[in-house]
Parts: sequence; structure tokens; C-alpha cells
Amino acid sequence: MISPLLALSLSTLLPSVLAAEAKTEPLFVPAVAPALVGLALYALSGIVHWIQFFRIGKPYMLPLPIGMTTMAIGFAVRILVHNSPTSLGLNIGTTLLILLSPCLFLALDYVILGRLAGLFGPEIAKKCMLIAPTRVATIFVWSDVGTFLIQAIGGSMTTSSKIDTINLGNKIVLVGLGLQLASFGLFTTLMIVFGLRVRTRFPHVWRATGSADFAPFSKDSVADWHILYYTLCLSCVSILIRSIFRMAEFIQGHKGYISTHEAFFYCFDALPLWIAMTLYCSVWPPRFLSTPREAEAVELHKNQGGVYGGESASSLIL
Repeated sequence: MISPLLALSLSTLLPSVLAAEAKTEPLFVPAVAPALVGLALYALSGIVHWIQFFRIGKPYMLPLPIGMTTMAIGFAVRILVHNSPTSLGLNIGTTLLILLSPCLFLALDYVILGRLAGLFGPEIAKKCMLIAPTRVATIFVWSDVGTFLIQAIGGSMTTSSKIDTINLGNKIVLVGLGLQLASFGLFTTLMIVFGLRVRTRFPHVWRATGSADFAPFSKDSVADWHILYYTLCLSCVSILIRSIFRMAEFIQGHKGYISTHEAFFYCFDALPLWIAMTLYCSVWPPRFLSTPREAEAVELHKNQGGVYGGESASSLIL
């Protein structure tokens, strides 16, 4: 289900970046120093994610290292824009890479929640999730694909040399961001309701943390699912902050105060996303969602509450 989004990322970004000979008038020249910091931080986290992927790899984790890598490339292109501010190709490249890479982060969160809910068996999943765990990723990833395309089209237009095209591009991006914010807001609600229902309806499950200690960067499975759940919550908060910021930016337009003062971008977009996604370097989801952990959870909850009705939680894993 993630593969369509990855394919769209490449097919949308590459043709735009190859248009490097065209020229446009710059709205402002991005500073090099903060772009270098952004490049270094995202590249470092991306390297760790790639290491984790090859150490404890699961296919559903691929959007995370790819997203961190494309964000790092976006900052590298931003540095090039400083030296060639009139290059349309470079402006399109950095705009789309930084604007669209977070779509991959959203896709990862969708998959994590569905798999986490599936760990606890069909009865808990049915009573605590507003949507079946097996459908969470399908519904929200395809929503992400749609908003991705809308933002990609609008983002390409905002780097035009024609004011009318820029204004239209801003409006299109705004529509895409609005739909994305609504979709992710619904997902965040789904995640919060799941946690609250587990806590109130199945308190023995909420209290169950397992006996294994959490060791960052270990390959061992982690029994305490709360660590992953709270990390997912923080990730959602960061993405919502970024989405609201982007909405405000495009509402003001391409000549607005927010768009022409990049400090806002670093404080409310780049930094929150980096913090949230970097937490996954140590809180690597497959360690919490591995098969041994599923079997342990089923046995633990059978002994404590007998709520599974004889079915294995693995039947709900996406």
C-alpha cells in the first residue's frame, strides 16, 4: 500500500528538478547556515534509519529512511538556490522535496497504528478502534496519495515566473494541505480514541508493559507497547503543527510575511518533523511489532483477561 506513494514521489519530483535551465525571479534568497544545519540533521537521522532498516528491516518501514533522505536532499538543493536564486529547476526541486517528503512520514504513522492495534487481538481491536486495523493504512494512505498529487501540482506552479500561476498554485496547494490536515486530524482522533478505550475498557491490557527493559538501538523485541504509542502521539502532534503552519503560510500567499521569513519554516516545519521522526531511530517500530511480541501479548492477555476468544492477534496484522 505504501508503494504507490513512493512511485508518485519519484515520478512527480524528478521531471521538475530536471527543468534546471528555466529561470524565475526569487522571492527571497534562503540563508546557507540554517540550510546546512537542516541538511546535517536530516542526513544524520536518515543514515541511522537506513542502518536500522537493514538491521531490523520490515518493508513497511521504507518510507521513513526515504523521507528523511529526500528531506536532506531538499535542504542541499536549498543551499544551491542561495547561489542560483533565479533557477526554476532548483526552486521547484527544493519546494517539492521539502513540501512533499512529510507525506511519507504520514504514511508510516498510518501503518504503525494499524499494526499496533492488531497486536491485541480481534475483540480489543473491534471495541477500541473506530476503523478496523486492517483498513487504517488502506484508507489513509490512499487519502495521502490524493493530497500528495494536489500539493505536487500546486507546488510546481508556485515557482513560476507568472504571478497568476503562482497565486493559482498557492490555492491548489492550500486545498491539498487542507484535505491532508482534515485526513490526518481524523487519524489522530482515531489514535487517541484507541488509547483511551484500551485504558478504560481493558485496564489490564493498558497496565501490561511486559518484563523486558527498553534498550535503544538493540535488536531485541520490546514488550512495553506504550513507548511506541506515545512516540506515535508525539509524531502526530508534530505533523499537525507542521500542517497548520503550512496552511497559514499559503493562506498569506507567496509574498506573505511567513513565506518571506524562513525562521518560521525552521521553527514550525523542519524542527518538529525532525524531532518526531528522529525518535524512531531508537524507538524502531518493528521491535515493538515483531512476531515474538505478538505471541507474548496474546498469551499475557489470555492469562489476565481471557478476551481473545481463541483467535491469534497475528490474523489482524497488516
